[in-house]
Amino acid sequence: MSGVKRQLVIVTGLAGAGKSSALHAFEDIGYQAIDNLPLTMLEGLIDEARSGEGNTPLAVGIDSRTLHFSPELFGEVIDRIRPIEDISLHILFMDASDDVLMKRFSETRRLHPLGKGLLLREAIRKERDLISHIKPHVDGLIDTSGRTGAETRKTILSRFAASEPPKLIVTFMSFGFAHGVPRDADIVLDVRFLRNPHYVPDLKPLTGQTEAVANYVKADDGFSPFIERVEDLLDFLLPRYRDEGKSYLTLAFGCTGGKHRSVAVAETLAARTKLDGMAVNLYHREIAGNNTA
Repeated sequence: MSGVKRQLVIVTGLAGAGKSSALHAFEDIGYQAIDNLPLTMLEGLIDEARSGEGNTPLAVGIDSRTLHFSPELFGEVIDRIRPIEDISLHILFMDASDDVLMKRFSETRRLHPLGKGLLLREAIRKERDLISHIKPHVDGLIDTSGRTGAETRKTILSRFAASEPPKLIVTFMSFGFAHGVPRDADIVLDVRFLRNPHYVPDLKPLTGQTEAVANYVKADDGFSPFIERVEDLLDFLLPRYRDEGKSYLTLAFGCTGGKHRSVAVAETLAARTKLDGMAVNLYHREIAGNNTA
């Protein structure tokens, strides 16, 4: 047996949250993708893959539609797969807000898989309650509420396309509290204490990615001490998360609208954060098309 582990990604989550699109993205980077595989067949698939030639990575879609699905069975199967030495397992959970899921189902006119005899919102809540019980097994979560399909694909490629994936992928995210707190954030910090370029006419139409706005925010007396304290926290946390085996960490910085202060902070920290065995991504939720994750 070679020392190279076969990558296995199980894509799960809520109907309408982007699991099919995620599987297509995995196909684009060379994974063999299989959707809606019955849980009772997963271990057989792994055994067959391990006994065959090559080391093609696998991406498998499993969710509430899957035959014989239950949170209890899911947990039992995962607990048996985790210890397999030549398999590197990642469980990716695709999520979105109820309102976004409602809109997507209404636009596509698709029936919800648990929707028999229920209103759409009731079906979504029923599935969310059911699927939430597998959350303890999840390694990473992508909230597609504020992402386009292209941005979701880019996020997946940034996490999984490398031939030798980093041990820890850290995403610095900016967002606006006016649009809600991101569901996939592990740590949320409020930067609304910094002075606001929104009230400067020449800066209002710009973003924190521009030098003018960034310099304005950085001139605040609280900016440098804040950055230094966050860096101290990261210096303590990141090596421990990496060594403990955590795969993904998302730090979200919020201001009011998500285009000025939070962007400048996320840009600064992403540029300054370095650690062996770690990759850094940058995602500005409220700035479409200007993301690196």
